[in-house]
Amino acid sequence: MKPSQLPWVKITLILALIGLGAGGYFYWQKSHSLSLEERYKTQALEMGDIIQTVSANGTLNPVVLVNVGTQVSGTVKKLHVDFNDRVSKGQILAELDPALFQAQVNQSEANVSNAQASLELALANEKRMRELFKQDYVSRQELDQTVQALKSARAQLALARAQLQKDRTNFDYSVIRSPVSGVVVSRVIDIGQTVAASFQTPTLFTIAQDLSKMQINSSFAEADVGNIQVGQTVRFTVDAFPNRTFQGEVKQRRLNPTTLQNVVTYDVVVAVDNPEQILMPGMTAYVNITIAQRNKVLLVPNTALRFKPVDAAPKKREPKSKEESKKAPGGTVYILENNKLKPVRISTGITDNKFTEVVSGDLKAGDQVVTEETISTQNAGDTPGTMKMRMF
Repeated sequence: MKPSQLPWVKITLILALIGLGAGGYFYWQKSHSLSLEERYKTQALEMGDIIQTVSANGTLNPVVLVNVGTQVSGTVKKLHVDFNDRVSKGQILAELDPALFQAQVNQSEANVSNAQASLELALANEKRMRELFKQDYVSRQELDQTVQALKSARAQLALARAQLQKDRTNFDYSVIRSPVSGVVVSRVIDIGQTVAASFQTPTLFTIAQDLSKMQINSSFAEADVGNIQVGQTVRFTVDAFPNRTFQGEVKQRRLNPTTLQNVVTYDVVVAVDNPEQILMPGMTAYVNITIAQRNKVLLVPNTALRFKPVDAAPKKREPKSKEESKKAPGGTVYILENNKLKPVRISTGITDNKFTEVVSGDLKAGDQVVTEETISTQNAGDTPGTMKMRMF
């Protein structure tokens, strides 16, 4: 920096200090010229009801959702149902081309007939050999061989009949039937499509058994799940009906945790009646579970609990004793008394994030508590007569 520039730097610093001092003076002058009623906003305490809830998002699902597949491979020949169709148990949903299955059944029936004929011949031979053996025309070994051939013929017939039963079962599987009564939610096949069941059963249809009974699968944080119990009332909304609130009941609190990015959540299942069947599978539900409710209690605004005077000195926190830890949580609010702010220590209960229950304290309905200060350091520079400076 050149020596010739030093005086300008000093002048700039002096002007900045003067500006800050002037702004602070005018703020102090205006804030102290106002009465406390003008300087602070207050709100009267009221008696009322309060409900504390925990919230989460979830997905609506049918209570029973059945995936219908096929145990055999083939080409889809006929479709008997489509999306949203109501079906009854045992109703035909689709048919695969039965030509190969019918041919296999015919072949197995022929094998059974052949095995039956072989058995009849073996029976005749065994009878004849026994008569000859009695007359000593054949040896014991020859008789034993005939008896063994008869047993083998019987086994071959049983094997052929089992294969026939298997092929008839596969033929029956070419007709896809509904295992339950319900509504077709999904169809993933079309006529002419080939389905393969070589490694796993493919899903052809998805059927919701009863859409009048639904459930919400939701995830709650571990901090909230301890307050959730089976049977608690649940209220929720969906985007499809934003102006309508639906009701349900906690059905299950599952023990299996889910951890994602060090956040632990637990699944909570909510039972929902859907008599109008306007709630559809897959809808997002915004769930609120009531965990506590108080009626006709003194309520304090949460803004009053958050308010702290600008000039209030921070208090040193002392470690709590065991007795104090068992007491209800507390807070401090301020009231206007004798032209001064008076702190009042209170014990608090449940909250709905807007109001908080007052359990104990020197307050009553109608008392005016301070919620905010109308004059702040942020608008001190906007008071009339304040000198505004431009820094170079």
